[in-house]
Amino acid sequence: MAPRSRYLQLPVPGGFLRIPRRPLLIGAVLAVAVVLLALIGLGLGDYPLNPGQVLSALFSDQGFASKIVLEWRMPRVVAAVAFGAALGVSGALFQTMTRNPLGSPDIIGFSTGAYTGAIISITVIGSNLVAETAGALVGGLATALVVYLLAWRGGVQGFRLIIVGIAVTALLNSVNTYLLLRAQTEVAMAASIWGAGSLSLVGWSEAAFALIPLAVLGLATFAVVRPLRQLELGDDAAHAHGVAAEPARLAILVVGVGLIATVTAITGPIAFVALAAPQIARRLVRGAGIPLGASALTGALLLLAADLLAQHLMPGSVPVGVVTVVLGGIYLVALLIHEARKHL
Repeated sequence: MAPRSRYLQLPVPGGFLRIPRRPLLIGAVLAVAVVLLALIGLGLGDYPLNPGQVLSALFSDQGFASKIVLEWRMPRVVAAVAFGAALGVSGALFQTMTRNPLGSPDIIGFSTGAYTGAIISITVIGSNLVAETAGALVGGLATALVVYLLAWRGGVQGFRLIIVGIAVTALLNSVNTYLLLRAQTEVAMAASIWGAGSLSLVGWSEAAFALIPLAVLGLATFAVVRPLRQLELGDDAAHAHGVAAEPARLAILVVGVGLIATVTAITGPIAFVALAAPQIARRLVRGAGIPLGASALTGALLLLAADLLAQHLMPGSVPVGVVTVVLGGIYLVALLIHEARKHL
């Protein structure tokens, strides 16, 4: 009996398209897990609903149950899935570009820069969704530009970008502390609470405000996939295939920062999802490089699970950022130990 092929062949005009089976299977499993966890999340709360009641509330008018599911719980679940996917894709872009599992936007300063921009917006203009989003985007892009320029030495190498990013992160954390200490007490408290990273204040208006730019950035991600894959082979190979390395890196940088800054503007900085999701996805898929689709689904699953844990299992319903910091810190220590052993 012949062994089953690792590829699925789909008929297309002019022949067959070969698609690896494992990424498809892993993607399907992750997608089902996200849907099931979302149904569980829609049913949990002071007014519990079983999955059947949740489905009825989604697809038919069930009065109070439909109001709870569609108006109160659904925006937070949708935001957790969309924002987690955005964080996963952003982390995958940067880790692939730097060729380093530590090349995550929350490690190399882009999340912190977006937070700095939002704090400046809050303390100067006031708490305003449009201003906070604009501040986060400007702060994230400005930080990316500074890190990029400081790391430039006839080109940008991944390890240098990470080291410079860590230094800029430390500097920005000091700036953030200074801004909060100089702000009025009420403003500083609001910014500090927002800075913990939370989905508790996300309604349909906030979710819709973020989903539009995230959809545009998602389309832009498809445009940078080809140069990203060429850069994985090295700059010389990328040039040989007609890809200009530095403009491609800059485009990837803008897309990745846009994703992380949009999420940060709505929820505050949520750490470690962008770091962990791509590496978990890579180990699940077992393919060459970091899979963007699996990273998005893994990020969605991680953030949704962390938010449900923060809401229903932690005492006092803590912000989701607290849960991701605790779990992500454990993951980061394990990752550092693994990387150190590889170089012994």
